[in-house]
Amino acid sequence: MEEKMFNLLKEPWICVMNKECEISELSVLELFEHAHEYVDLRGELATQDIAILRLLLAILHTVFSRYDLNGKESKLKDADDALDRWENIWKNGRFPMEPLRVYLESQIERFWLIHPDRPFYQCNYAKIGTEYTAAKLNGNLSESSNKIRLFSTVSGKSKNFMSLSEAARWLIYVNAYDDTSAKPSSEAKKLSEKLPSPGVGWLGKLGLLTIGGNNLFETLLLNMVMQNSNKSLYGSERPIWEQEIVPSDERKEIPLPDNLAELYTLQSRRLLLKVSGEKVIGYYLLGGDFFEKNNAFIEPMTVWAKQKSKTEEVYSPRRHDPSKQFWREFGSVIPGLDGKDKRPGIISWLGILEEEGIIDINYLLKVRIASVQYGDKDFFVTHVFSDSISIHSALVNLKQEWQKTVIDQIEFCDKLARYVKELAYDVNRASGGSGDTSKVTENRLKERFYLCIDEPFRKWLCEYNPKVDDAVLKAKEWNRQCIKIAENLGREMISEVTSQAIFGRNGVSAAGAINKFMLKLKKEAQ
Repeated sequence: MEEKMFNLLKEPWICVMNKECEISELSVLELFEHAHEYVDLRGELATQDIAILRLLLAILHTVFSRYDLNGKESKLKDADDALDRWENIWKNGRFPMEPLRVYLESQIERFWLIHPDRPFYQCNYAKIGTEYTAAKLNGNLSESSNKIRLFSTVSGKSKNFMSLSEAARWLIYVNAYDDTSAKPSSEAKKLSEKLPSPGVGWLGKLGLLTIGGNNLFETLLLNMVMQNSNKSLYGSERPIWEQEIVPSDERKEIPLPDNLAELYTLQSRRLLLKVSGEKVIGYYLLGGDFFEKNNAFIEPMTVWAKQKSKTEEVYSPRRHDPSKQFWREFGSVIPGLDGKDKRPGIISWLGILEEEGIIDINYLLKVRIASVQYGDKDFFVTHVFSDSISIHSALVNLKQEWQKTVIDQIEFCDKLARYVKELAYDVNRASGGSGDTSKVTENRLKERFYLCIDEPFRKWLCEYNPKVDDAVLKAKEWNRQCIKIAENLGREMISEVTSQAIFGRNGVSAAGAINKFMLKLKKEAQ
């Protein structure tokens, strides 16, 4: 019988960063006790950090739905009670350890990474599934048969194994983001009915969105949504480790969870680590649990997009576009002004905290995204990316339209980007360029404009406090700055063309194009 090894509650495995930017590993209990002393989670990937964040949140939701801050059993009575409990923890400035210790010590047997009967986040039945090496487990490598990283953080023999602490992090990551390349087991193929595809791991389907605070304690608490969109309690918390029977059904469609602990510990995959000594050398994998993603509003950490439907309102998680700076998606993160998209649950929750005066009006929130991009019908990973913006808490208030000032300025940026693209088109024609080269040039110059305004706009957005600043004056301030950047880019573009292009051909000249461009900008400045 395989011995028990590496208890996640006691052994260090979660990567965190302190104020000196030093990275260290903590156990679950150590992390909760010292969360206020660390800046943030800092694992191998930002996407990995979100997967681990949700595991930690599942613990917090379970504990503080059942215990008060002194560790006495006290189930939440209603949404107001939940808000009061959250506020008391927030004011405390650190997690009360007594309730966390009481609960986690009672569950310690369920947190062994290696266990003969019940290894954490794993299923012994997965042995019939697809077998992979440790290199596939390591999401930082992201290797496939047709893609090899030029500069890997892990290479040579070390790709063939990893430590138990590393394996714990990547185990949670793969469960959350695994692609669709794994085949059904031979047992499943014998069935007369074809098993459905669960798709990628649940987090891979989302336009993931989290909130960052001034330290890890604040980050965890800000993402601890204790009221749903109807301002009522979630169902009784049921994390995966509390289930008496480990789920083992392959590719199983389940009902939509009604509580966040169950959602955050969803077993999108059936996994089993393959161990040699105290090293993980590979793993086995099967498709796991999944549910209908449309209108799955229990999920608070995603951007939603309204779909075309003649019979009902349908919203689907909208993945982030890696080619766009995150601030350009502001209208989908804080929607509601046009009625097209649905506000993410985490933003609604922050709006409640701001509205109730629990968060200081000058509190600066870090709104963060981290996503995995897939290729060929989600068959393999092509890109992992992350981004963030800083905004004052007043911008998430549910009853204000201050957001419109920001959205209007983003639309202004988009308008000037179109002007830049039109200028590039005219200059290319004046230079004798073809249609194909024109499109390349247009898009390149348009993205160059967005790159030029990226840092200035983030700074403007970070400094915009709607409870202090005049919205009209603040908008004019950005208009002037944006126009100036566009002007400089236009002049720079013209300075690079040939003398022949200045006079042009076929009735189109670079001189005429820049004059038309500058006239448009002059009208915008009025």
